Amino acid sequence: MKSHPRLSLNAQCKLLKIHRSGLYYKPKGESLLNLKLMEEIDKYFLEYPYYGVKRMTDYLKLDLGYNVNVKRIRRLYKLMGLQTLYVKPKTAIKYKTNYVYPYLLKNLKIDCANQVWQTDITYIPMFRGFMYMDAIIDIHSRKILNWSVSNSMSADWSTELLNDTIEQYGIPKIHNSDQGSQYTSDLYITALKKHQIQISMDGKGRGVLDNIYIERF
Repeated sequence: MKSHPRLSLNAQCKLLKIHRSGLYYKPKGESLLNLKLMEEIDKYFLEYPYYGVKRMTDYLKLDLGYNVNVKRIRRLYKLMGLQTLYVKPKTAIKYKTNYVYPYLLKNLKIDCANQVWQTDITYIPMFRGFMYMDAIIDIHSRKILNWSVSNSMSADWSTELLNDTIEQYGIPKIHNSDQGSQYTSDLYITALKKHQIQISMDGKGRGVLDNIYIERF
């Protein structure tokens, strides 16, 4: 694909409707056991998003027979970007360059396209590893406007996706996300402010409810 004699890489990506950043990444590797555990966690967490690390460890050990400990499952939760659905105590210390904004969508009537966009990152299992997927949805139309895959969850990657989506679809009035480090980074916030987009963020531990449309996707 990259060696096409006449079409540039950008032109090829537009024709195939894929994001150009995804071409440069290979799946992130893990042991076969960890990949199997991640698959089981992914399936069960979808049904029980309030299961924390300890309860998931018990499920994997007692119900499925895996010889695992809390330390391993906690690492996999972090690797997969999973956040348990419950109100958490304020034990995390944020970097000074990170920003958190209030949730603006409560009781908001959404009646047109580009009024509100939501975005989120999810884990995608693959045959010999896994990738992360970042996607942006328009709440009014429920259309996935853009998406990209990567083997790391960087602010550069998410910001590139945001800028590419704005270039294609215009500027939304409100942008909603969780409080992930990509979306609270100086780079991402600066990109939103540049276009005078109102910034909305989920309450801590409420991503499944506050960011529900992209979560369903």
